[in-house]
Amino acid sequence: MIGLPALTLAACSSTRAPVVQEPSIDPYYLRMYGAVMGEPHPVPATDIRRVDPKWWRQEVPYFTNERPGTIVVDTPAHHLYLVLEGGRALRYGIGVGKDESLVFRGEAVIGRKAQWPRWTPTKSMIAREPERYGPYAGGMAGGIENPLGPRALYLYKNGADTLFRLHGTTEPYTIGTNVSSGCIRLMNQDIIDLYSRVPVGARVTVINS
Repeated sequence: MIGLPALTLAACSSTRAPVVQEPSIDPYYLRMYGAVMGEPHPVPATDIRRVDPKWWRQEVPYFTNERPGTIVVDTPAHHLYLVLEGGRALRYGIGVGKDESLVFRGEAVIGRKAQWPRWTPTKSMIAREPERYGPYAGGMAGGIENPLGPRALYLYKNGADTLFRLHGTTEPYTIGTNVSSGCIRLMNQDIIDLYSRVPVGARVTVINS
């Protein structure tokens, strides 16, 4: 009988897996990357648990000689800055070209803006990956499956379209990587925000190592 209590306790005990709690996310960022209402096409929320916080939109110190309203694209750092007053900037995470030679560099201006833009792959994109891009040679209407996402800002130089864009993405979890065909991609909520802040004619500087 001396052993009964131990046996009884053993029979009543159970082993539970430890509960792993996900880190909480500031509701400010959950709202920032929540679903966007009132659009012609649905813009779903971005699961920012799958995106490193350093790529989330935030205001940061930024000392530069560029005038407020200028966009600075730092491709090696995978950040885009919208210069503000007082040594500050809005910083956005970006995805860039998978090959350095595909990325525009230098000075440009926003020559055109479009909501839910039509996408047409360039001739060079079709030549590089005909199976992937050939079927869309005639273009693809705007929509949630469109690679440009809900907004696009078109980079012009000397009055001509450079064929490079700042745009949204169907792959938000690639932000912070070298994956695009040369254009600069932002999370959809971020390109909507940037679009609302910059006019046609805004200066753009693209830094590329």
